Amino acid sequence: MTSEPATVRAPRSRSRRQDQTPAAPPLPADLDALLRRMRFPYLRAAAPDVLATARAQRWDPAEVLRVLLAEEVLGRDNAGRRTRRKAANFPTGKTFNSWRPDDSGIPTATQQGLTTLEWIARAENLAIAGPSGTGKSHFVEALAQQAIDHDLRVAWFTLETLTNTVGRAKADGSVARTVARICRADLIVVDDIGMLPAGADAAEAFYRVVDAAYERRSIAVTSNIHPSGFDTIMPKTIATATVDRLLHHAHVITTKGDSHRLQQALAGHGVQALAT
Repeated sequence: MTSEPATVRAPRSRSRRQDQTPAAPPLPADLDALLRRMRFPYLRAAAPDVLATARAQRWDPAEVLRVLLAEEVLGRDNAGRRTRRKAANFPTGKTFNSWRPDDSGIPTATQQGLTTLEWIARAENLAIAGPSGTGKSHFVEALAQQAIDHDLRVAWFTLETLTNTVGRAKADGSVARTVARICRADLIVVDDIGMLPAGADAAEAFYRVVDAAYERRSIAVTSNIHPSGFDTIMPKTIATATVDRLLHHAHVITTKGDSHRLQQALAGHGVQALAT
């Protein structure tokens, strides 16, 4: 009867020195070369310790193979998430670890429902409007970070950066390709609409993405203006067409209250006390 194996991670060399645990023998050169050729870097890194443990505990060969392949899959998944997180270009890196749900004006049930990410699977949209400092961007970024943890793709823009991206594409005639590339993301975020004036170019860029993503991909927007008022910051005709598509399958949330940042500043929590 064989003992039950567990996933084995290669211990760090420092731990080996401290514990006086002998290093596992390296892989034979031909096997190492084969794994390099097959591009199994995580399996190759874990293999010496896994094989040494398997010999000592008399694992079944199928279990050895399972553990080694699991190491490769885990390593690739983590690398993919790192790549997607970098490509998303998040502004601050905020997650739900620093989110205080009880301090938010978003109803608890709504928060819980959105964090399931089922709305992204249904290609539904999210629009959060309210005063500055009420947690709109933090909440959406935390949702987007969670989406990446679930192996979804995210593209993060402000209206300004979206306008610049589409504007550069207009210069070389690649608008359609650029918009299609943006819409490969499962979740497209356009943050802080209304903070700066939006001209015709911004309205066009926003419309192109919303139209291309309509009923195919999820879009999340944050704004200090309710989407029904976007015609006050961009040309009315294109604003109406954009909002019509944006809100057709959307969860619309309005935040209220004073700025969290201002409250922290007034309470003296925005800076460290000066030495006297």
